[in-house]
Amino acid sequence: MKFILFLVSFLLTYAFAKAQSIDTDWYSETEHNGITIQNSFPKGGPYKGPTTDHFNHSYLVFFTRVVNETENPVELTLHFSADSFAIPNSPNTFVKLFLPPDTMTLAKQPLFSYGVTALASLDESTQFQRKIQSNGDCLFYVVAIFYQTRADAWSQERGRNRAELVMKGQDLFYRLLPQVENLSCGQIVVKK
Repeated sequence: MKFILFLVSFLLTYAFAKAQSIDTDWYSETEHNGITIQNSFPKGGPYKGPTTDHFNHSYLVFFTRVVNETENPVELTLHFSADSFAIPNSPNTFVKLFLPPDTMTLAKQPLFSYGVTALASLDESTQFQRKIQSNGDCLFYVVAIFYQTRADAWSQERGRNRAELVMKGQDLFYRLLPQVENLSCGQIVVKK
């Protein structure tokens, strides 16, 4: 009987501990000179923010984790302009990228849209700047809002997008395929 109680107690403790750990499947993960960049899969839905003069609004939320495995702090700087981008092969359809002010944590992964609540489309550029200490990390959101300038059925379904932050040297580029191939969006500078 004691063995059965021990076994049940052990299994419950193991199940609780396992449930507390957060396993993440990344869309992409790259390492460049001690900096690891991990990019999520998308989550999203219909966009319910202000919608003037446009149609078929939807959004996708992505998050990125930058891990500093160097011996020095690094300065992460991101910037997205207020401009929208035309989507190739999808007439009258555009996408706009911005950095919402919400704070991302790994615990928010199971939440709808990763827990983002500030989805109002911004008509101005957005920026993000953080210092990441040695062996530290930084998580942030990028939101893509899609819309059409003419009401038609073309390309209303948009769930196949993938996005990633890519580092080339110290420069950062954002890829939202197939819409945006290499959008210059910032830098990671190692401080000495």
